[in-house]
Amino acid sequence: MNRRQLLASLPVVFTASSFVAESKLRVAVIGHTGRGNYGHGLDTMWLKIPASEIVAVADADDQGLKSELKKLKVEKGFADYQTMLAEVKPDIVAIGPRHIDQHRDMLLAAIQAGVRGIYIEKSFCRSPAEADEIIAAADKAGTKIAIAHRNRYHPVLPVIAKLLQEGVIGRVLEMRGRGKEDQRGGSLDLWVLGTHLFNLATYFGGAPQACSATVMQDGRPITKADVKEGDEGIGALAGNEVHARFELANGVPLFFDSVQNAGVKEAGFGLQIIGTKGVIDFRIDKEPVAHLCAGSPFNPALKEPRQWLPITTGGVNKPEPIPNLGSQVASHETAGLDLIAAIRENRAPLIDAVQGRETIEMVSAIFESHRLKGQRVTFPLQTRVNPLTLL
Repeated sequence: MNRRQLLASLPVVFTASSFVAESKLRVAVIGHTGRGNYGHGLDTMWLKIPASEIVAVADADDQGLKSELKKLKVEKGFADYQTMLAEVKPDIVAIGPRHIDQHRDMLLAAIQAGVRGIYIEKSFCRSPAEADEIIAAADKAGTKIAIAHRNRYHPVLPVIAKLLQEGVIGRVLEMRGRGKEDQRGGSLDLWVLGTHLFNLATYFGGAPQACSATVMQDGRPITKADVKEGDEGIGALAGNEVHARFELANGVPLFFDSVQNAGVKEAGFGLQIIGTKGVIDFRIDKEPVAHLCAGSPFNPALKEPRQWLPITTGGVNKPEPIPNLGSQVASHETAGLDLIAAIRENRAPLIDAVQGRETIEMVSAIFESHRLKGQRVTFPLQTRVNPLTLL
């Protein structure tokens, strides 16, 4: 990705006042209490956006639906989301459940119902094949799909892009990401949290070109006997240790690792861009989201102590000039406003279904490389189903 392409893809900060003269878009919320619930606030986010109005909720769990209607102060509730879509005919659908085995059917139902936009919890879906089907349907219907990788909407990213262009950390050598490495460490961590890191890394490094990887279970390579149904509706899953290397479009390699119960909880969850003269570190879902440590990361004998300086939209070690920025990003308000703008401007959302497919394909590439005994696999993947089903 060259500088012009990078800058063209940078986040734009929208505020509620950006849409004050426009009519409100009607939002219907789909959740499933006990099976992924409403994700990370994909229901309440619309209460913070005056340009939208929640008109209905669907939840197959009766008690969960009653609780949600009360929380959102909405009168129309449905046990079946397809009935809701047919009766309410919303402009936007928020698909909240974290259990991704439901995502394909919910997405296709919303697209077929003629909605203008969809905001969906990550991970996007279970396989590249599902993503292909969803994107084809959305393109035909003209439906805008936005993925809830909320860190990609953070307006500090243009600042960091400019710092990299100016050489603040010298020549960029590599990027490194780790999951939370708690009890989910390994393949589940890869699915649930690694997709956040992939989406962020490809923003700076461009699209993935190739991958080589190894997936382990208790210190040995996984086999067909290790494969079982994964949590959160992921489907076939195996491995409590993952080690992967991606080649990105700009030539910078991306490494991803996750080891179950590796150490202090969440200590490693994030992404580092490592250069010859320093490191830029991203702590996912934290504020400030990024810090700079100047100085060669390969020289421990520096005269001055190393300092991690926060990067804000105002610059390195500057106060954040945007009030309540962290809460706006964390609550998905920034993402919701971008989706509304995308609908009204007839453009792709900042993090669209194509990028959602890219993250799913990166996950699948890890398992495909392992299936082929560590072989380097290229993108787009030839295998469009979950490779673990082919072991």
